[in-house]
Amino acid sequence: MDIGGGTTDIAVFTNGAIRHSAVIPIAGDQVTNDIAITFRTPTKHAETIKINHACADQTLVLGDEMISVPGANKQQTREITTRALSEVVEARYEELLSLVKRELKNHGFADSIASGVVLTGGASKMNGIVTLAERMFKMPVRLGAPFSVTGNIQVPDNPIYSTGVGLLLSASQSIQEGQPEIAFGDGVKGLWERMRSWFHGNL
Repeated sequence: MDIGGGTTDIAVFTNGAIRHSAVIPIAGDQVTNDIAITFRTPTKHAETIKINHACADQTLVLGDEMISVPGANKQQTREITTRALSEVVEARYEELLSLVKRELKNHGFADSIASGVVLTGGASKMNGIVTLAERMFKMPVRLGAPFSVTGNIQVPDNPIYSTGVGLLLSASQSIQEGQPEIAFGDGVKGLWERMRSWFHGNL
């Protein structure tokens, strides 16, 4: 599950190949929007609150720490509890995971992914998402991040870069196996054509 900003992308792998893929129109932006609407704060502040204080699993929230929430007017700051914030966030992540479960069930994959679920993407970094997903899917769940990558120290161990690094590694492997390279003159169109061909070849 690649949980990004606007959508969540699902890919089911069996025997090293993609057997099913789908897109769920719920992801990190919807969580931010829920916080903004519920607590009547601008989106930019809701995003900051989500990153710094939110938790997708209420059982992990101990106590009721107070959080300052700026209003539309800077003088309208008020306080909310971490538990109240978690209630809003958990509800949206539960909806997302429920839709994923339904997608898997409808296409006959609910009982064939016993090896577990890998979460990746920026919105998978939410505190508590792994324990919530394990409770809902009733199977092992872990965060997926690039590994054995050298260079920019911000890339390793960060789920945000998993998809991009994976596509680059796949393209590199294809080139090493003798498949044609993308000429620099092809630009973005050539890159998307290459990606589309790769996905078609693995569906």
